[in-house]
Amino acid sequence: MSEPLIGTVAPTGAEQQAQLHNRIAVLRAERGITRRQLAEAVGVHYQTVGYLERGEYSPSLHLALRIAEYFEVAVEDIFSIRPFPRIGSNPAPTPLR
Repeated sequence: MSEPLIGTVAPTGAEQQAQLHNRIAVLRAERGITRRQLAEAVGVHYQTVGYLERGEYSPSLHLALRIAEYFEVAVEDIFSIRPFPRIGSNPAPTPLR
């Protein structure tokens, strides 16, 4: 059995079970894509897309990468360990003069 790397910390039960936040529903809505269309494109059952959107299922790295590739965005634009800010919650940018 190999020794753990110095400076690494094994995740606790709470960290292992932490919810993965995502923007799948937002991206689908913006592009007019159904759950079934996304599911067929990335090779999963359409109910899996629903589970992902509701945070009831965390995707494998491979599935997360396929979803990001489908939407043509970085994985970090779709998935996060922290909640995404609500749309409109950031102050409006100052107009250029």
